[in-house]
Amino acid sequence: MNRNLMTAALALAALSLGACDNAHRTQAANPKICASFHTANATAGKGAVATAPAIDDGAAAMDECARRWAYSLAPSRDDAEVVAEAVVGACNAQLTRWNRQALAAPDGEGQAASLTTGELTSPIGEHVRFAQTRALLYVVQARAGACAPPPASNGVPEGIG
Repeated sequence: MNRNLMTAALALAALSLGACDNAHRTQAANPKICASFHTANATAGKGAVATAPAIDDGAAAMDECARRWAYSLAPSRDDAEVVAEAVVGACNAQLTRWNRQALAAPDGEGQAASLTTGELTSPIGEHVRFAQTRALLYVVQARAGACAPPPASNGVPEGIG
């Protein structure tokens, strides 16, 4: 009889702790930090999805891709760093396009001191660092806000150019 009572007490304690953990996650969510995937442009119509800029801005296209994929993949149970790596992988086409733009620039292959770290770096190195840090930021942001992902078509977030 003591064994059954002890088992019941342990099960009750485990359920209580689990409920506390779930309540803490709900209370910790901050939806005010969530990005909106709808445009405010009245000509686009209600509920229209924002897209990457039409101009050939590699940084903006990379950032938009990272944001959309990060919000889509954030619910994964993997560590945020692992999810951020997947986000950068999903945005490989945007990163490659941006890197090609840098290589086509007159001093695209030159090295200079990083404005953030002071270390010697290249434009492509800075692009990769930008992609990684933005991906991680957006994964953590989406998780902290319990944010909704953007609309998707065929498993790909809409608005990625």
